[in-house]
Amino acid sequence: MTVLGAVLRPQLPPEKVRDVARTAEAAGLEELWLWEDCFLEGGVATASAALAWTERLRVGVGLMPVPLRNVALTAMETATLDRLFPGRFTLTVGHGVQDWMGQVGARAESPVTLLREYLDALRALLRGERVTADGRYVKLDDVGLGWPPLTAPEVLAGVTGPRSLRLAGEAADGTLLSEATPPDGVRKARRLIDEGRAAAGRTDSHRVVVYLLTTTGPNAVARLKAELTAAGTDKIPELGVAGDAGTVAEAVQSLIAAGADTVILEPTGDEPDPEGFVRFVAEDVRPLVS
Repeated sequence: MTVLGAVLRPQLPPEKVRDVARTAEAAGLEELWLWEDCFLEGGVATASAALAWTERLRVGVGLMPVPLRNVALTAMETATLDRLFPGRFTLTVGHGVQDWMGQVGARAESPVTLLREYLDALRALLRGERVTADGRYVKLDDVGLGWPPLTAPEVLAGVTGPRSLRLAGEAADGTLLSEATPPDGVRKARRLIDEGRAAAGRTDSHRVVVYLLTTTGPNAVARLKAELTAAGTDKIPELGVAGDAGTVAEAVQSLIAAGADTVILEPTGDEPDPEGFVRFVAEDVRPLVS
């Protein structure tokens, strides 16, 4: 069965996290996703608070930029959250926005090489292994977690380009696709991911998560158009959805048919009612999605 969730965008102040997370859980939302966008809210701090304020809600961070975080630290943070809140935290890592990485002096000359080394080391650490690595970017000397997860959690890669999508298939447990991915983009991404999986001889499951930019209520069409225009993605066919629950559910089903396993509805940056949005996803759209 398809998993449906919603994004809590970091354009909201941190003090809104509790209200939105508790509303999401009370409404029966399956997953709440957070962003670690520079220079807004930290992913680990926000996720830990949302998890602590709820009991069943799954919380994902999409994504943590690998140039910004030492892989050992990411493994420690992930393992801690997984042991505190078993099975409720989903980690996604990715290249990060290159301009932002440049602002903090962390831009990598070869983002794909860094992500490959990072994924290999991170997943090994979370499996409880001791890791020694002497890569171009990732360097570890007999590092092992003192409190590894009891069961290794999935690690997703948030990527877009062909090389990175193939890498996700080879080295990650799942892939996160951005809101700039229409149904045809999901189909193309699935093919590239599967190429990577075949090259690595992988036969395990691989979850594909897709963000869907969504507006509902008054001025929904105008708000969606304004967001797409501002992002420069307004010319991409079948991107985003505006309308009532039935209209949104149809757009979700299109992404599922294209190969998505999980669809996360993303509000616009000017969403006037964040709590109402997560209720809309859980109470109105969820019953219409198989």
